[in-house]
Amino acid sequence: MLIELRIRDFAVIDDLRLELGPGLNVLTGETGAGKSIIVGALSLLLGERASSDDVRVGAERAVIEGVFDLQGRDDVLQQLSDLGFDTDDHLLILRREVQAEGRNRAWINGSPATAGSVGVVGTCMVDLHGQHEHQTLLRPAAQRDILDAWAGCREQAAEVRALFAAWREAEQALDKRRTRAHEVAAQEDFLRFQLNEIASARIDPDEEGELNARARRLEHARELGQGADALHEVLYGGDESLADHLSAALDRLRGLVRLDAELGVPLELLESAYHQVVEAARVLGDYGAGVEQDPGALNDALQRQELLFRLKRKYGPELADVVTTGERLAQEVDELDRSSHDLSALEARTAARLTEWTEAAERLSAQRTAAAQRLATEVEQLLPSLGMERAVFRVLVHPRAEPAAGGAEDIEFRVSLNPGFEPRPLDRVASGGELSRIMLALKALLARVDQVPTLIFDEIDAGIGGVVATGVARELVRVAEHHQVFVITHLAQLASRAAAHLHVQKAERDGVAATRVTRLSDAERVREVARMLGGDPDSETSLDHARELLGAGLRG
Repeated sequence: MLIELRIRDFAVIDDLRLELGPGLNVLTGETGAGKSIIVGALSLLLGERASSDDVRVGAERAVIEGVFDLQGRDDVLQQLSDLGFDTDDHLLILRREVQAEGRNRAWINGSPATAGSVGVVGTCMVDLHGQHEHQTLLRPAAQRDILDAWAGCREQAAEVRALFAAWREAEQALDKRRTRAHEVAAQEDFLRFQLNEIASARIDPDEEGELNARARRLEHARELGQGADALHEVLYGGDESLADHLSAALDRLRGLVRLDAELGVPLELLESAYHQVVEAARVLGDYGAGVEQDPGALNDALQRQELLFRLKRKYGPELADVVTTGERLAQEVDELDRSSHDLSALEARTAARLTEWTEAAERLSAQRTAAAQRLATEVEQLLPSLGMERAVFRVLVHPRAEPAAGGAEDIEFRVSLNPGFEPRPLDRVASGGELSRIMLALKALLARVDQVPTLIFDEIDAGIGGVVATGVARELVRVAEHHQVFVITHLAQLASRAAAHLHVQKAERDGVAATRVTRLSDAERVREVARMLGGDPDSETSLDHARELLGAGLRG
């Protein structure tokens, strides 16, 4: 519930702090004292658009802050956690700030937030019934939720929402697969041609270097063979070869070594050189004998080079890129081959999800349809005591053409406040006060199951008095048994039934109007109720009347 409201520099309010308790809280005061401004500040806290005009004259910014007790509201705690906000001691602190130059900011538990987030969380804690733009009752979704609460089918409605989300997820996956399959199918022939072109080449990413070397050898086979043979002759095979000269040199050096052992080092070097020359000659001889001029092999190598060059130009720039492209094309072709099977599976899954939603929605529809007339009858029976003697209330169930998260139907509340007129949508026939009283009737019926802990009523007493005012007061007390109720009223009958009576008055501070709110003592309540009754608050007769009314209120 709302345990504290702090307002600073908002409209004519300079610094106001309200402490609210459980049960019925009423706010009274002279016309123009600023009662509706307090509701306006609450509206801002609940997400209404801010305006620099709301800032008090001479102030830099207006600040509205609400402190809520979250005991027993695990749903709100989870919502805060999902939004990334921490909570301490089960307290929720919402804050809006409007600056005179037009900027505005918001906080949740001291952390910066959007005004929308503050509003979403705030409306879980407070239901405000005042001017049309604030009234939950006008929203189709709220009317549906009220019927679900009355019918006891909130869990079934949650199941329908979850099944709808599952169906939409499956449908989106199916649409995505269909789009992809269409895209791939549109280029199927080209994809298969590209894949075949790469696959048939049987590319080894490392083959290019070896292929280029082989092509060069084949292209210069004659030159290489003749050169190798000529070198073999020079080194070993011909007369006066290098090997012959080295052999003769070795014989002479060996003779010298016998005379001086120090010449053993150059002897070893020369022997090594001789053996290396002989080995080189052997290798060159084998190479020359093995070189074969093969125009066919050369042509094959050149064609292979041309093929690889063409593939690199199309899919490269390197052979590794060509291989990677081939792998990707293979996956796409495989996806094309699998798409028919995948589409069938996704279509079956989507149809199954829709069937599950349809079955759950039909069960929910049956519960809603059965409860709609009962709710309409119960509300209609309460309305005369709230000043709408001949009102007709209807709860219409309109089947939907398409599936929706809310179910297979739209729910609409309609009312006729005058005999002979057909019931029409609430926003077209009801005033702010009448809407508040219709909501009061609904809240009185739903008091035990409604989750929003704090209800605020403004204008609920518009145009009523006497017996009707007593009936409204009685229903407010009933609702306050299960909710915190905050009512702004001009009626003594309502004020006399309050658990806490707050009084608003306008004064001046430094020549500027300022609104003050005080909690009335028992004696002060008597004088205020006497004033509200229209009598002289100093008259003993008026005071006795007030005491009698307050006594009746205390007795229930």
